[in-house]
Amino acid sequence: MPSSSANLWVLLGLGIAGILIMTKKLKRAVRADFGAFIERLQLLPPPQPLPPKAPHPLTGLSFAVSDVFDIEGLVTGFGNPDWSRTHEPATRTCPVVAALVDGGATCVGKTVVDDMALGVSGENKHYDTPTNPAAPARVPGGASSGAAVAVAAKLVEFSLGIDTDGGVRLPAGNCAVVGFRPSHGTVSLSGVIPVSESLDTVGWFAKDPSVLRRVGHVLLQVPYAAQRNPRTFVIADDCFQLTKVPADRSQMVTKAIEKLFGRQVLRHENLSDYIKLKVPSLKTFSVIQANGDGKSSPLRMLVNAMQIIKSYEFRKNHNGWINSVNPTLDHVISAQLRETSDLSDADIEKCRLIRVELRSAIDALLKDDGILVIPTAPGPAKLESKESYSKEYLIQATTLSSLATMSGCCQVAVPMGFHEMCPVSLSLLARHGGDRFLLDTVQSMYTCLQEQLDTASKPKVSSKTVTNEESANVAKEKVDPNVETIDHTTVSFEMDWESLSATVSFEMDWESFGQVLFLPLAIQGKLVSVEHLQGNQAFKDKQWQRAIGYYTEAIKLNSSNATYYSNRAAAYLEIGSYIQAEADCSQAIDLDKKNVKSYLRRGTAREMLGYYKEAMEDFGYALVLEPNNKRASQSLDRLRKLFE
Repeated sequence: MPSSSANLWVLLGLGIAGILIMTKKLKRAVRADFGAFIERLQLLPPPQPLPPKAPHPLTGLSFAVSDVFDIEGLVTGFGNPDWSRTHEPATRTCPVVAALVDGGATCVGKTVVDDMALGVSGENKHYDTPTNPAAPARVPGGASSGAAVAVAAKLVEFSLGIDTDGGVRLPAGNCAVVGFRPSHGTVSLSGVIPVSESLDTVGWFAKDPSVLRRVGHVLLQVPYAAQRNPRTFVIADDCFQLTKVPADRSQMVTKAIEKLFGRQVLRHENLSDYIKLKVPSLKTFSVIQANGDGKSSPLRMLVNAMQIIKSYEFRKNHNGWINSVNPTLDHVISAQLRETSDLSDADIEKCRLIRVELRSAIDALLKDDGILVIPTAPGPAKLESKESYSKEYLIQATTLSSLATMSGCCQVAVPMGFHEMCPVSLSLLARHGGDRFLLDTVQSMYTCLQEQLDTASKPKVSSKTVTNEESANVAKEKVDPNVETIDHTTVSFEMDWESLSATVSFEMDWESFGQVLFLPLAIQGKLVSVEHLQGNQAFKDKQWQRAIGYYTEAIKLNSSNATYYSNRAAAYLEIGSYIQAEADCSQAIDLDKKNVKSYLRRGTAREMLGYYKEAMEDFGYALVLEPNNKRASQSLDRLRKLFE
């Protein structure tokens, strides 16, 4: 009897413990801000300029900053409470944040970073780990974990982080958002707490690549140049073998490249062999690998050289404070600093020489118009697992990041769906200084990449099912453009072509429904798809993303219809995707040189992108086609006054 009673108490205790653990996890999962923010604030932009001046480029966007950026009147915490306790509030806001606010964006808060911005997992024992919205049981990635989470949770449109050895790219990959590391030295680091100044960059996150690009225009301050298409895409086959990225993702990228730029631009490369050949200093680099087996893989040596520079410069910047304050540091961080404490100046110079040679090698590989394609990271580790605290995880997580960090080139991480319930991310890299070229390329590729993902995620259909293209061909053969009857379907319309609205009623022979679902419809002598009409309705309902999806399906059915591209451009304009809107309008104009709306919409897109001369040309041509068009006349007058 006593034994039975004891067992009962053991079971009861285990049950209570389980409930407490689950409660803790649930509390973490349902936090309103996903634990992203350290502090809420509000930095408001200046008033909009009066017409005819153009509005601020970032108007209507909100953003957050990692807790390494100075904001006047606030203590910059650096991910550590002892640092906050021993430092005074900033006396001025750092130039990067000020530039974004002046550009029209509103700063709404500071976000969590890893302890002293040194980690890569995103776990911070001082402030709790932000919850990864894309995979709550996985680490968000660091160092800029909170900034990535804030974007992934749609709490802000974009955010700023610090990227030393992957601090923006890794959390972007783990949280399924777009993340950009600019070329080293192109964005001011004034007012940002340094980790390793020769490796540090300011990076930024967004869900929408058009927002990423708009932020880039403000921060990079690069002169206007016509958009260029890449002439070479280098697929680093050996890098894909280092990760668990499914083979179909690299195939999706390949298909998107072939569709947009042609098969001739593709090239495959073993990047390790190339680096071994072009970076001779690696041959004399004698640092023993972290696992102690003395392996000399070029990428492995590269990441070790990066970690040596990072630790050396960090100690140089902050050892005085650490020795005087004796702060409580994450044990992983303490171990990193101890491991490299006995390095000589000669070892550091050898690492820096590797960096110089690698930049030359990457520049030679990509030239001015090449893009390198690699996985972003091996994938997020489980929360609070031994894996995420190990030295081996640090090396694995940052191996691919070391290419851009050590060469100083620019890199953007792009989400590519999920695999085994974890986000998958691929990266595009361009040579040092190719930032605008890279942002343009990502913007032009993003929709096609997502289409490839959507296509792959759809269930396979039997060979008996009528495809969209077959349906379109059947429709062209059967439909008389002067009648409203298509096979067994009678369709009646009330159509206002000017306002993109449509009312549709069907009398359907349901036995043939599966065969005519995608059949284009003949209206007023035009071949119009059901998807286009659905897009019009979604546009009318202000459901912009749905409208874009429907118009995209309509374009797949009939890629020679200028109206489809022009209407999709209108939806892109509504969500601020100006480069996509410009591309769609250009395609529409190629198909129909007298499409006035396409000129007006392209002019609007170009004006928002800062291409004022080209915008004036578009509005002027719209006036040639329609001399009484008020919108074209007012827009042209407004732009002319800018240059008076």
